[in-house]
Amino acid sequence: MKIEKTKYTGVYEAWDDRRRTLFTRSDDKKNFFNEFYSGDYIEFNPSRSKLAAAILKKISVMPIKESMKILYLGAAHGYTASHISNIIKKGIIFCLDFAPRVVRDLYFVCLERENMIPILADANNPDSYKTRIEPVDLIYQDIAQKNQIEILFKNLQFLKNNGYVLLALKSRSIDVTKRPFQVYNEVEKQLFQKLKIIDKKELDPFERDHIFFVCQKK
Repeated sequence: MKIEKTKYTGVYEAWDDRRRTLFTRSDDKKNFFNEFYSGDYIEFNPSRSKLAAAILKKISVMPIKESMKILYLGAAHGYTASHISNIIKKGIIFCLDFAPRVVRDLYFVCLERENMIPILADANNPDSYKTRIEPVDLIYQDIAQKNQIEILFKNLQFLKNNGYVLLALKSRSIDVTKRPFQVYNEVEKQLFQKLKIIDKKELDPFERDHIFFVCQKK
């Protein structure tokens, strides 16, 4: 299998029978997620990561770079965060989730990675963790709650000027009575109040009723 660089920093690809497989590069061989390895490269599965899905949908910009500081809201068990960890190398990811059972699993992933810090907290209440993180270059949010945009706006206080936001948004969590495109349009208007929207991609067929926004702080 020939693995080559993509235009996205730290993300690699291989083609097999017209199927494109994404990878990141990792020295960590503790396989918490039963992933496929090829040498030092570990598969980045779009059915498990909305970031990988957005890349396969050809998002124009993926602003995660080496040495960044990142606040990840809704880190869950740490699958996507572990791949971001591979990309940023000596950077830091503050991995936040509110579910104790989930953060327990996340904790064991973070033990193997010096650049991942687990935080048990509610993203709705930034005051409860503001002393535990530093100003960040990027916020990554994947939270399936009705007030997803309100949560994001509360946490913009941690984002540096001109910093980036990657938002994986689930329309059904916001309003199950509306069609996804209606929710997307409403959300875009809300985001425009405080952010510059660089690109957006619907994530079907990898994630149904999801859209992925790349934004920058005004």
